[in-house]
Amino acid sequence: MHAAILTICGMTLVSCFSESKKSTAVSATDDASQFVTITDVVPDVILEIRYFGTYNFVGTRIDGYEEPTALLTRQAADSLKAVSDDVKALGYRLKIYDAYRPQKGVDHFVRWAEDIADTLMKSYFYPDLDKSVLFPQDYICLKSGHTRGSTLDLTLFDMATEKEVDMGGTFDWFGPESHPDFCGNPETGEYTGDNSKSPANPKRSITPEQFQNRMILRQAMLRHGFKPFDTEWWHFTLKDEPFPDTYFTFPVKQIK
Repeated sequence: MHAAILTICGMTLVSCFSESKKSTAVSATDDASQFVTITDVVPDVILEIRYFGTYNFVGTRIDGYEEPTALLTRQAADSLKAVSDDVKALGYRLKIYDAYRPQKGVDHFVRWAEDIADTLMKSYFYPDLDKSVLFPQDYICLKSGHTRGSTLDLTLFDMATEKEVDMGGTFDWFGPESHPDFCGNPETGEYTGDNSKSPANPKRSITPEQFQNRMILRQAMLRHGFKPFDTEWWHFTLKDEPFPDTYFTFPVKQIK
């Protein structure tokens, strides 16, 4: 196994997060008692659980996803309800791609990344990358913040058009085009058009409207206690996550 995955990696499958390296003790448990099914708390969300299906960067259902549902810690779900109410007033609903992810799912990603010959979904999610760089460039890691239960991947759904909001790029795209600062400054919300971070395709960019759509989601999440991630516009973690050092192992299925 590549040495890069021996670090404790953070927020999502495609990046390592330095804050998680501050943890001195890591525990694992299958105790789901502090989790809820998101739709029980936020009934207006739309679910498209990519890892339950085959349209994802692996190309198959991911281990540990037993039902097409989404789970979060109680605290994260309560904060997400506030986000949902906020964006509904603007004419949107939240659409969730992934939330809690069991360690078994992360292990599946690691096995897939080690199989360099398996490039089934390359043209959809990582056309600019050779698969051999996924470990050394921290796209795949041994641990994910999703497994701690207070991280989720999501986008906006426009209730007027009945379509996903155009964010200028697909969920789980491996590359700088997914960064919140691609073509703009997420701290100020200013669109700059600077696409210099896309060396593989200098002509690739997003429009002012697409950048602003990313900012609508980002600002709503920040207003209600979530923190963003600097390489993925869709990825957020509850700032005061209740289990910063715990990686859960129970499967994704309806909590009763």
